[in-house]
Amino acid sequence: MRIGSKLSAELEGRSIIGESRGAAGDKTFKAIDPRDGSEIGPVFYSALDAEVERAAELADSARREFAELSNKRRSGFLSAIAENLESVGTALVRRAALETGLPETRFEGELERTCGQIRMFAKVVSEGSWVDARIDRAIADRKPLPKPDIRSMLHPLGPVAVFCATNFPLAFSVAGGDTASAFAAGCPVIVIANKAHPGTAEIAAKAIAKAVSDMGLEEGVFSLIFSDGYAAGQSLVSNPLVKAVGFTGSRKGGRALIDIAAARPEPVPVFAEMSSINPIFLLPGAIAERGPSIAEGLHASFTLGHGQFCTKPGVVVLPEYVAAGPFILRLLELTKGSDPVPLLTRKIFEDYMEKIESREKVELERGEGFRVPVAVSTIRAREFFKHPSFADEIFGPSMLLVLVDNDDEMFDIAEGLEGQLTATIHGTDDELSQNRTLLSILATKAGRLIFNSFPTGVEVCAAMVHGGPFPATSDPGSTSVGKRALRRFARLVAYQDFPDSALPDQLKDSNPLEIKRFEE
Repeated sequence: MRIGSKLSAELEGRSIIGESRGAAGDKTFKAIDPRDGSEIGPVFYSALDAEVERAAELADSARREFAELSNKRRSGFLSAIAENLESVGTALVRRAALETGLPETRFEGELERTCGQIRMFAKVVSEGSWVDARIDRAIADRKPLPKPDIRSMLHPLGPVAVFCATNFPLAFSVAGGDTASAFAAGCPVIVIANKAHPGTAEIAAKAIAKAVSDMGLEEGVFSLIFSDGYAAGQSLVSNPLVKAVGFTGSRKGGRALIDIAAARPEPVPVFAEMSSINPIFLLPGAIAERGPSIAEGLHASFTLGHGQFCTKPGVVVLPEYVAAGPFILRLLELTKGSDPVPLLTRKIFEDYMEKIESREKVELERGEGFRVPVAVSTIRAREFFKHPSFADEIFGPSMLLVLVDNDDEMFDIAEGLEGQLTATIHGTDDELSQNRTLLSILATKAGRLIFNSFPTGVEVCAAMVHGGPFPATSDPGSTSVGKRALRRFARLVAYQDFPDSALPDQLKDSNPLEIKRFEE
């Protein structure tokens, strides 16, 4: 069954394999409303093994033509996706809110961000300099040996498997940053839909599929796979036709995909964002100057999106002698006044309850659906050091305050951190200049350092780094947000002593695309 040219938000519940729909097989599932645990229709059908294989074959068939697509056409393709998403924006927002238990206003903003980053990549592609063209011209009379003419640039890797994030049904899912940056780099994409929001995934996928059709591109440029478990994703990552993987999710899930990709006869890169507690270090001067306002900003940050952002602050380190002042009083007041909130899935709910109960040594009351209480705990540094699990990420609206007696304890906590997406310092300007040791430690631990602000909210811009050392991400040299994100899905190719007529336009002497180049 071919996908029609008319864009509709009506759900069919079957995978999109190029221009065809998947079969109505035996394995099915439904979305769940986190607010009360009830099922949401329609039924979704898991892709058959043959359909996963077919998606990979179609992507491989489309990779060369899509890689050679002109900048203008690829930019137009991305722009068409954004326009299509906006045309079904109301349906996307409503379905995302239904499947997540989060307010529609959250997804109005997320849709704007999603379309904004797609259009950002459209501009990057249109301008063309992202390929990092470099030209070293020949020197025929160089002694003792002539210098050859060498020119290099980035080329697309090939088909990319993208796994949708649970916590961002739009911006990190079907039409999210991984998909948009892979398309921008010239790579076909096969998306594994997230089981938590399949309806949202299908609406977004149809917007992309329509853009593929309207632009006259090969059908293998895009496919969407539904699955009730892990088998389809594991099969796709192990498929030799897939050349890279984008993943946002748990450390366990990311690690599993990394291992599968590494065990292939031809290993491929997995760009996985997995785990981060995004520590915040509060210095005495900042607490003295604006303790209550820091508490308010901190509470808003760790409860934003019900505490289910990858940049949620999970651990706050501060001097014990200032902890009992206006800062802590205001933070506890805000926490006490917070209502229970629904988490995205039963698994996230169960993990949250188990970890908070273990930390607090109490049994929490279960609410309706996947609702959990907002939790703030306090511990002294010497106890924190005895319990390594206290430094583990807890997905949900919780935070741990760690009280230190001196700078050495603060430095030891910083040194003991795993890789993080962010690390934050609140202090005065003088305190920052006096704490170079802390800053230098954190620069080895996190991809983004923040001063006197909060980590939630990731600006989509050229300079942004949304990455970090393991386990924050699997590749500390990459970012999944910002203009540099598309470089993950490209590799360098050098041309030595080629005639000008045989070179890509980006490397020709005349520079017909008028891109920025590095020349020597």
